[in-house]
Amino acid sequence: MPFLTLNDMNFRNKRVFLRADFNVPLDDKGNITNDKRIRETLPTIQTLLKQKCKLIIATHVGRPEGKRVPTLSTKSIAIRLQELLGKEVKHVGGCVEDEIENYVAQRTYGEIVMLENLRFYPEEEKNDVVFAQQLARLADLYVNDAFSVCHRANASVAAITTFLPCCAGLLMEKELKHLVQVQHPEKPFIAIIGGAKADKIGVIKTLLPKVDKILFGGVLANTMLKARGYKIGRSKYDEETLKVAKEILMLGKSKVILPQDFIMTNKPDKTGTVSIEAVGALSDELMAVDIGPETIAEYKKYLKQAKTIMWAGPIGMFEVEQFFHGTKEITECVANQNAIKIVGGGDSAASVEKCNLQDKMTYVSTAGGAFLDFVEGKKLPAIAMLEQYYEKHIGQYKKED
Repeated sequence: MPFLTLNDMNFRNKRVFLRADFNVPLDDKGNITNDKRIRETLPTIQTLLKQKCKLIIATHVGRPEGKRVPTLSTKSIAIRLQELLGKEVKHVGGCVEDEIENYVAQRTYGEIVMLENLRFYPEEEKNDVVFAQQLARLADLYVNDAFSVCHRANASVAAITTFLPCCAGLLMEKELKHLVQVQHPEKPFIAIIGGAKADKIGVIKTLLPKVDKILFGGVLANTMLKARGYKIGRSKYDEETLKVAKEILMLGKSKVILPQDFIMTNKPDKTGTVSIEAVGALSDELMAVDIGPETIAEYKKYLKQAKTIMWAGPIGMFEVEQFFHGTKEITECVANQNAIKIVGGGDSAASVEKCNLQDKMTYVSTAGGAFLDFVEGKKLPAIAMLEQYYEKHIGQYKKED
């Protein structure tokens, strides 16, 4: 994937528009509960600041659907970024208004401005060209360091690249470098697929010819078992996925590995009673919330053979402490393997962080949907725009010696 990087451009005394992904989890008061995505972008920000540029940072937060939602403001993000950098970050209450453009123009080089939530504007998700041009007027150069939104054709990652010289940030480079290892894996290649969303179906089909085994967990495992004809009690399953689950089971044959037993409960919280039940004898009154001991042992057996491991999606209700055991056991097993270990998706990353084992993984991606689309082999719209700019302008904006 040819595109320009930070090493290819001269940012000194330039206005730089940095599209970051600071879509961090917030509580109901708008306070940040996990700042991982902010911390991951710090190397790009620090590299740019060393060149004394004027830095304009933009991000989306949540799904405000084109409306101003106070709890989804970027103000708390600006405050946290300021704490991490030890340098003032000036927050503004908009993105493209005349007063915002005037304010940014008056800042001196070396200063940082954080724009308001891009998704407060409906034009952002419509990839509106006029909106993109208004954003572009704030800057001389554009840096995309928001890999996790690159699968969206949004104005701030796609249309804007037609108005400014553009390149990828350090986090973007790092993401793509590591995810290529999954596209061309060293074998044996073991994938762990969990969660509930039907968006993993394309990835599963893409992985089947490459993997040696796919270990299923979470709601997807329940769905596969139901498709195979097992009773799953009150366990959650995905109706949309069920329609193609039989096809996956047929295509996967011996590659698809499903749980043999589950931790079952009558209430999916800490007050529920807990039992271990084998697949094929699951109670009609209970629901599966974690994989059982036999499944843990079998999954570990496959993981210990692996040279490449890809993990996307939780394998149980890990956010409830008494249902965290299976996820903890699998996380520790993956971490201890002498293999390439790539983790993607918010919940998978959260479970790794909960175990404090992120440093023992080869890479923990900041992305969910973009991670899956890339592994599936889809062309990501924002990456395609960076490539198009490279093809048209390679050499034109090389960094001066």
